Amino acid sequence: MTGRETSVTSQLAALFPEGWDHITATVVRLTGDWGLAEECTQDAFTQALSRWPTDGIPDKPVAWLVTTARNRALDLARRVQLEAMKLRLVAGETLRDQPGPRAAIIGDDNLELMFACAHPALATDAQVALILSALTPLDTTEIADAFLVSERAMRQRLFRAKQRLRQARGTLQELTPPPRAALPGRLPAILQVLYVLFNAGYEGLGDTGPVRVHLLNDVLFMGRMVASLLPGEAEAGGLLALMLLHHARRDAHNGEGGFIPLADQDRSRWDHAEISEGLSLVDQGRFSARRGPFQLRAAIAACHAQAATAAQTDWRRIARLYAEFAEVSTKPTLATSQALPIAMADSPEAGILLVNGRPARYLLPPAARASVLRRAQRLAEAVDAFEESLNLAAPIALARAELAGGWRPD
Repeated sequence: MTGRETSVTSQLAALFPEGWDHITATVVRLTGDWGLAEECTQDAFTQALSRWPTDGIPDKPVAWLVTTARNRALDLARRVQLEAMKLRLVAGETLRDQPGPRAAIIGDDNLELMFACAHPALATDAQVALILSALTPLDTTEIADAFLVSERAMRQRLFRAKQRLRQARGTLQELTPPPRAALPGRLPAILQVLYVLFNAGYEGLGDTGPVRVHLLNDVLFMGRMVASLLPGEAEAGGLLALMLLHHARRDAHNGEGGFIPLADQDRSRWDHAEISEGLSLVDQGRFSARRGPFQLRAAIAACHAQAATAAQTDWRRIARLYAEFAEVSTKPTLATSQALPIAMADSPEAGILLVNGRPARYLLPPAARASVLRRAQRLAEAVDAFEESLNLAAPIALARAELAGGWRPD
């Protein structure tokens, strides 16, 4: 092997871990075909291995690989389109032969592909990570943040999920939308994906308001579709209610001084049509034998929406809902979320007991502790907790600015 070939091999080996994910996701968004995307990505790396020793490594190697994979996908598109058309016709005939209404046609290409990627060979967390990586604009950092893990851990999780999916697909022609009977089994992953995307839409809140308005609109659209597609699934209605109740406050989040906390918002600026719709969905789900996490989150949001003023908020009811939430959720940040309602409903000291001694791995624990300490008039301790929260926030903001090519402080 020549020195130039060795250099090319080393360069491609360095690009492979993250480059494969990025290129594959780009081609998936172009073609809507997971198998085709991986085939074209592999072909791009193969072409680089044969051409770069002669032509030289391009100035932007990842861009070269993306372009090569995309061109390969376009070359194969006509043949794949014909095969996919035949498969869809067969699937349609199969659905028409099944008893009951034909409701497995999802009606949205992206949502349909999400259901297809929620393959039963994968655990729900792996399904969610895979869908977010391949079919959404979120990068690996954002996905890792949503799972409260490191980027390295998330990359490893994605790699294992893809390996598992490739093994399972040894008996499948391609990933295809599941029939109606299989949709409920894949629903938990889809709801979690939509929830993560909705939160990502508000990531920039505090500066200029929601920075991903189109993303929010798309997620709400898909949330409505899922709730309509599966009207008997209470959690689908719960997620839609939760999103509506939060989205209704979008115009009141920001003012001249920046971010406005919920207690200080001008409630006349809330979208009361969306609040009414969300409250109706919460009311429909109150008869569930065992409410799920999204229904309970929506019920908590409903308590805030129903209060005419912040002072009239039913904190005891919110505290009871959080206690019910704790029975169905193992989220590590749940206890700190309970701190404020318990402090408001009972006493600041009760809220302090809930958050003291917990590891400050994420922003919420020190921020929650600061809030309840302030309410208990333990101001010196509150200042320390607020500073701890700010110190945790600074490196995260810097890393995101660097990733976005944005401003970096001296």
